[in-house]
Amino acid sequence: MSVWESLVGQEQAVQVLREAAERPAAMTHAWLITGPPGSGRSVAARAFAAALQAGADACAHEDSARTALAGTHPDVTVLATEKVVITVAEARELVSLAQRAPSQGRWRVIIVEDADRMGEQTGNVLLKAIEEPPPRTVWVLCAPSPQDVLVTIRSRCRLVNLRVPPPQAVADLLVRRDGVDPDLALACAHEAQSHVGVARRLATHAPAREFRRTVLQIASGIRGVGDAVLAAGRLVDSATEQSKEATTERDEREKAELLRSLGAEGSGPVPLALRPQLRQMEEEQKRRARRALLDVLDRALVDLLSFYRDVLVVQVGSDVALVNASSGEAVQQVARASTPEVTLRRMDAIGLARTRISANAAPLLAIEAMAVALRPQAEAHAH
Repeated sequence: MSVWESLVGQEQAVQVLREAAERPAAMTHAWLITGPPGSGRSVAARAFAAALQAGADACAHEDSARTALAGTHPDVTVLATEKVVITVAEARELVSLAQRAPSQGRWRVIIVEDADRMGEQTGNVLLKAIEEPPPRTVWVLCAPSPQDVLVTIRSRCRLVNLRVPPPQAVADLLVRRDGVDPDLALACAHEAQSHVGVARRLATHAPAREFRRTVLQIASGIRGVGDAVLAAGRLVDSATEQSKEATTERDEREKAELLRSLGAEGSGPVPLALRPQLRQMEEEQKRRARRALLDVLDRALVDLLSFYRDVLVVQVGSDVALVNASSGEAVQQVARASTPEVTLRRMDAIGLARTRISANAAPLLAIEAMAVALRPQAEAHAH
């Protein structure tokens, strides 16, 4: 299996990256990989790192390629923050690391998976290192679009754009890699709008599919303000449970490992001298938990947005395939009960909720305001 195997539907990008890995003498030392969520930005970055270490057409099971893909290669560093922003301290660590020659591999590769979470001060810390890296250091930054990265950074990078992969290509990957039933794989690929990670979770995790169904029911289940408030509360509660499921086990494992490394295992109280380290780790975990909740909520709003997209498709008589074919009856019902103008206003309300949440508004308040705007009576107040 090639190192590029998991990067589906990105033939043009693969060609650019493969050719670069084949010509080390002409290597560009700073790259910016952009594309919509789920297009495979981090997959492309890791595959490129594997190709740089093991060869452009290396097998993914070859040792240096396998460890590069996993992010465990000694000369491949991956910064994949689960916090809201990348800190200046994290950037300084990367700059220091970039100055070292590779210890085992051909290149020192530094991947920043969420370059869009760098503020101006953080970006300025990286600027000099990206502009003038050592001869065998390669920076690979990932972001949704070039505009999400500071202009001073992106102007010094070679740009590789990824596209939304076809649903069938995503489904084929799920069947081949995860053994998913072909029909389920294709349905999940459509519902995930070709987001590979979301499609995989939907296909392999029944509670995720149930959560998504609950989200879509909001569209047809709100009749008044009371329904809206209740629906918002249920959504935030369910999203909190989903995010906890993804972080709790990891948090407990990290705490146990820290206490073991400090020689403080057991059920007794943590020694006073060790408590600052424990508090620091707990603060990091809280920030990560909040990031996980915001990500789950944002994905839920994207799913809800896809429902109203389908409603609009029906209302304007388009022959475009529905994202939520399994909810076709509910889509038709909502389409008959409203107009395209109302649907667009509802989509705007969802977009506003996403913006508010990303700007650090209280999630419950943002979702409640959105849910109230989705109720049928809201269209009368809009005139």
